[in-house]
Amino acid sequence: MPVLFARIPEDRVGAVIGPGGRTKRTIAERTSTQIEVDAEEGEVEVTGPDADPGGALTARDIVLAIGRGFSPERAMRLLRENTFLAILDIKAATGHKEKAALRRIRARLIGTEGRARARLEELSGCSVSVYGATVALIGTDEQLERATRAVELLLRGSEHSTVFHLLARLRRNAAVEEATSVPREVDGAE
Repeated sequence: MPVLFARIPEDRVGAVIGPGGRTKRTIAERTSTQIEVDAEEGEVEVTGPDADPGGALTARDIVLAIGRGFSPERAMRLLRENTFLAILDIKAATGHKEKAALRRIRARLIGTEGRARARLEELSGCSVSVYGATVALIGTDEQLERATRAVELLLRGSEHSTVFHLLARLRRNAAVEEATSVPREVDGAE
């Protein structure tokens, strides 16, 4: 049986467990795993069946997503096929370690009343959570690629409008590429 471990912030343990243990139970049921949570240390152990190690990986990613600030409902997006979690370290990307700079950068990513984060989600297709010194993203490979690029540009100080125009262009290009890559049936001719 595969056993995976995750450490989450102590203030997010309650969100992983949920009211009466409901969230933890739901994750375990939907991924066919067993989940043990050490509430004092923030350590989570996920045990999955040998037949499906993917369930254990998915359960661990859901737990990590909740630990990085996503609501359990939004973290459950990871149950979809070809949907993944990415976590970016703000400190590593910017080199800023002091609290004031970190607070400024986080505010820049979130925007006034969350508008920058919402626009980032809308244009990239990813779910975005800014928590502590991290930015967590949930999406497909293509969505994660676009969102990661946008977040890195914002962390380096690019203007919001420039980044959002880039995201809109990348999204349009992806839609055109998807539309043109659909095989067309030819009426009996080769």
